[in-house]
Order: sequence, then structure tokens, then C-alpha cells
Amino acid sequence: MIQTDRDAENGRDREKEQRGVKRPIMPPAVSEPLQEQIQANFIVVIHPGSRTLRIGRATDTQPISVPHVIARRHKQPGQPRNEDQCFLREGLNSADSTDQRQNGLKMVDQAIWSKKMSNGVRRTPVSAEQARLYNRQIRPAVLDPDSKVKWTNTTHQPEYLIGEEALYLNPTDCYSIHWPISRGRLNIHSGLGGSLTAVLLHLENIWSHTIHKLLEIPLKDLKYYRCILLIPDIYNRQHVKEVVNMLLIKMGFSAVVVHQESVCATFGSGLSSACVVDVGDQKTSVCCVEDGVSHRNSRLCLAYGGSDVTRCFFWLMQRAGFPYRECQLNNRLDCVLLQQLKESFCHLDQDISGLKDHEFRTRFPDCPVLLYQLRLGDEKLQAPMALFYPAAFGIVGQKMTSLQHRSQGDAEDPHDEHFLLTTQSKQDQSSKGIADRKSFPKAAGFEGESTSDPSEKGTLVQDMELGHNAGECLITGADADETPSALMSRKSAMSHFEGKALGMDKAILHSIDCCSSDESKRKMYSCILVVGGGLLFHGAQEFLQHRILNKMPPSFRCLVENVDVITRPKDMDARVIAWKGGAVLACLDTTQELWIHQQEWQRFGVRMLRERAAFVW
Repeated sequence: MIQTDRDAENGRDREKEQRGVKRPIMPPAVSEPLQEQIQANFIVVIHPGSRTLRIGRATDTQPISVPHVIARRHKQPGQPRNEDQCFLREGLNSADSTDQRQNGLKMVDQAIWSKKMSNGVRRTPVSAEQARLYNRQIRPAVLDPDSKVKWTNTTHQPEYLIGEEALYLNPTDCYSIHWPISRGRLNIHSGLGGSLTAVLLHLENIWSHTIHKLLEIPLKDLKYYRCILLIPDIYNRQHVKEVVNMLLIKMGFSAVVVHQESVCATFGSGLSSACVVDVGDQKTSVCCVEDGVSHRNSRLCLAYGGSDVTRCFFWLMQRAGFPYRECQLNNRLDCVLLQQLKESFCHLDQDISGLKDHEFRTRFPDCPVLLYQLRLGDEKLQAPMALFYPAAFGIVGQKMTSLQHRSQGDAEDPHDEHFLLTTQSKQDQSSKGIADRKSFPKAAGFEGESTSDPSEKGTLVQDMELGHNAGECLITGADADETPSALMSRKSAMSHFEGKALGMDKAILHSIDCCSSDESKRKMYSCILVVGGGLLFHGAQEFLQHRILNKMPPSFRCLVENVDVITRPKDMDARVIAWKGGAVLACLDTTQELWIHQQEWQRFGVRMLRERAAFVW
């Protein structure tokens, strides 16, 4: 009886296939693991950043933050030393870089002087020369002949060093320094340690070391743990696939959920809808999230962030006679100091005016502790304002704005959107061809009559098979009726847009404008959520709110009751909001449908991301 039922079922499947009904590509989810009670303390949330890794159990109140850097010992004596730079980047050494920076600073100054202070008084002009005359006379005072800061001990010659140990590595030691993520993507380059294999190994070593040493989870026990991985809103599909493979196969997690930073930020702040502005160390991403869904068309990624502000602040301090004259951007400990100075001194409060005296200490290994006096004026305001006038960064010839593009396809996922578009196009064209033959009288090339040119028949058949503009649909998502000239015009406009360096306020306005309805736009203007560590300046909330109010379309000013800019939701540190959202996500019932289990990944690979991701893969 059982055999008869099975034969009947197989017969029905064969009939469906003959009728053209496709069998399911993906089997149902593995039921057994999903029935287990998932415990949040067995879920690790990983938020990898360009400068900082934030990682912890979903039950932790705060993540562990570790510098996302690794130092790897040279395999051969005399091997050339390599160090990925923190603040130096391509596009700064161009002949036009200085001119662009000067023009950008002029725009910043014009914006500063055009706005009165809150008491109605105009700002008092302060020239850099006034500060320079004072700072050039400054000599440091020795506070302590021994800084008590030591270089990392490498006498036992470890294969690699992680985080703070890598930062405080003596430059004379035979190690190379690598930052595996740059501007939100895997830091793949042509230099030493820049291959995809090497970068993935760096990530595996950093994450495994942190889990074992700081979370105190034995690596052999990861088979009992699950992982939530936060990825940028605009992501590289190949990179995400490789990192998921590393987590499940190399590190051995039992299951993984992949989710976007912007959506997690709304979860972490307790908001249902918001325009999320994530200002990181090397990138700024803007995205509109509505009811837990990221609007694909609203995503922008700007190739600048907090480190660019730090570098700009250093240039401005140098112009004002910065008394620590040995400071260099290619020295990683000097970069740490400059980061601290930016966080301590910079602001976006236009009521703060005039020269002010500051002091700071340098505390380096094998050096005395030195105290410096420093007099600064508008430099503390000019540097953060470069986020709104990015020409002041002086970056020339670099792609500064990225949008979400269509998938280029993956050989491991044959039934992706390319397959669906192609088959849809074939069906549409076949239907159209049949309708044309029925509606038109007999003519050359139809009903058995030959055409005058055999190549025309071939062209007709090819069009019927592939569909008009099928290629454009796959690449750009163009409408089928779009003419080639219109398509080229749109491609040119997009290319020009991506080449521009948008200020943060203009990027926010553009992102909101890409929402599909006026109601969605109204929601986004009413709630702008700023997360990340790149805009933690005094007065940032009021400054950004004022700029959005002044530049938003007049048609929305009467619809939006209040432009609310949130920089510290629930009084939490803006740098951990997205991680916190990942921890919240781990506890939701709806998340249980999103887990990609190790056995499923081994069998189906990247297809599982298309099936299980909470966003359109």
C-alpha cells in the first residue's frame, strides 16, 4: 500500500513537470533544529567595523569592543614589512587635492559666518595666524620621565597579535599590520595580505581569538552556538557569502542569521521607522527603514567618515602651528592620539566662538609623558563641518558615493533573479509573438513564407527567445520599453551621481526623496536616527536638524510637524545601537525563520541567503 501511494505521488510529480509546473527549488527548512528552544546566551552577535569589532552574547548589556586589527609575524627573515594605513588613503596626493581642500574650507567658512549665534550676534572672526603665533612658541613640559607604557612583548614570537596588542607593537618587530575591513568592505588590495583568502584568515583569527579570550567560549564549543552577523546596507554579495561560509564551516557555528545594520539600528533604538544615518570611521551610510524593512532605492554609502574628520582636523591644527611637531599620519599611535584630540576638542556648536587654550598629553612606549599647551579657534568647528562639505577632505579621483546595484549573479545560485528575469522575458516574448502572428495578415517571414534576408529571421527568433532589452533588465533593472538612448542617459546620470561627494545633509534628503510615497517621506523626515561613532560631537543634533529643516522641500514643511534628529536613543552610546539591535533580533520569534543551519549551507550554499535573508538578496 505504501509503495502504491509513493508511485502515485511520483506519477503526479511527473505530470506536473510535463505541464510546466516547477518543483520547489529549496526543500522545507530543516525542522529538527528549529524545534529546539533557542537560548539567547548561546547566540553571539558580531558587528564588524572598519576600525572596531563589537562582539558579545545576545544576553550581554554591552558588547566587547576591540580594535579590528591584526599583526601577523613574517614567515621569512628579512621579509619586507607591510602596514595598512588608518588615515592615509588614495586620492590625497593628487595635484588638485590641496586646491580642492582649500575650496572646501572656504565653503565651510562661508557657512560659519553666514549664520548668527543664538543670541543674534555675529561670530568674531579668528584667523589661524593668531593661534599660530602662540602655538609656535610652545615647548612640552615633562610630567614623568617614564610613561610606564610598554611595547607588546613578542619574545615568545606569537604567530599573530590582535587588537591593542597589535597597535602597541614595536615597529622594529618582524610583523605586518592588517586592517581586514575598509570602508565597510573586505580590505582586498594588491599588497601583502590583501588577497581574499588572506583577509578571510585575518577575520577568522581576530574573531576566534576574541571569542575564546574575551567571551571565554572554547572554540570547540561553537557547534552549540549560533551567530548573528551585521552587514552594511550596501553590501558585496561575494564578500558576505565568503564570511558566512567562514562562520559556518571554518569556525563551526551551528547556524547564522545575516541582517543589515540600518534595520538592526531601528531595533536597538526601539523605533519602527526611521531614516538611519550610520556615521562610521571610514564610511557613512544612509537608508530609510520602514516597519523593519530597508527601502532598497533609498540606500546610499558615502566613502568618508570619522577618520577623514580626524585627518582634516590634523591639517587644520598643523596650519595653526600644532606644537607636537613630530606627529605623523603614518604612525598608528599618533593616529590614536589624533582620534582622542578630535573627540575631546571638536564640536558643532556655533555659539562657541573665539580662541581657547587647551592642553593634551602624549604617552608613548619608551618615552616620557609630555604635556603640551594648544590654542585653537574655529578649527574645532571646521573639521566636523567637512562632513557636510566633503570637498574639504581633499580626496580627488575616488568614487565617493555608492548605490545598491543589481546582483551580478552567482554560479552557485542558478535560480536567482537573473534566471527569473530571463524566463519571464522568454514567456512574455513568446506570448507576444503568438499574438502578433494571429493579429497580422500573412506576410513575408510568416506562415512558411521566406524572408528576403535570412539574418532577419535569425534576429526575430533571437528576440523571441531572449526578449527585448533582456540584457538591460539584468544589469540595471531598466523597463522593457526604455529606449537605448534613455538607458544610456540614465546610466550616465547614475555614474555622474556616484562620482560626486555628497554632503551628509544632501545624502539624507536624497535618500528620503527616493521613498515611494509621501507618507513614507513624512515618516522619515519626522525621525532621523544617527548612529555610529563618527558624529559624536557636542551640538551635532541641533546642527543637523537645522540643516535638514532649511533644505527640505517646501511641500513637506507643512506636512511634517517636527524634524526629529535622534543621536542618543534611550541615552545609549550611538556606537553600540546596531549591535544592541542584533541582540534584540536574536530574541524575536520571527527570527527563527531566518536561521541558516550548517547542514543546509553545506548542501545548498549561497541559495540559502536568497531564501532566508530578511532583505532582498
